Amino acid sequence: MTNRSPRTESLETIREWAINAARAADDKKAIDPVVLQVGEVLVIADFFVIASAMNARQVRTIAEEIETRLKMNDGPSPLRVEGLNDLTWVLLDYGDFIVHVFVDEARRFYDLERLWRDVPSVEWRPAAVSPA
Repeated sequence: MTNRSPRTESLETIREWAINAARAADDKKAIDPVVLQVGEVLVIADFFVIASAMNARQVRTIAEEIETRLKMNDGPSPLRVEGLNDLTWVLLDYGDFIVHVFVDEARRFYDLERLWRDVPSVEWRPAAVSPA
């Protein structure tokens, strides 16, 4: 088994990038974006961002928005992008975090959240502000 190279950024910075990816997906109407902290049980990444869409066009739109938003906020570019040919599962590999954008049916089939149910979920939505 190959270990990944050491982090070049702090875990908090990587966490913020993953949260920004979830927010970008949400802004493009992704279905139930989640951020999972997988670093304690998985050597290849610290976080997974998982989201889905109703169709292939929306999968592409979400993936593109995530890339654009991270670059605009001085985040990284993906090291590798897979799945742009059939658009049922696009994987954006940023090294320390990985973004999975599925067509909803494929997300239910692969059910990554079930596979990683023992890892902590990261709250990425801003806290609701109560009226004064």
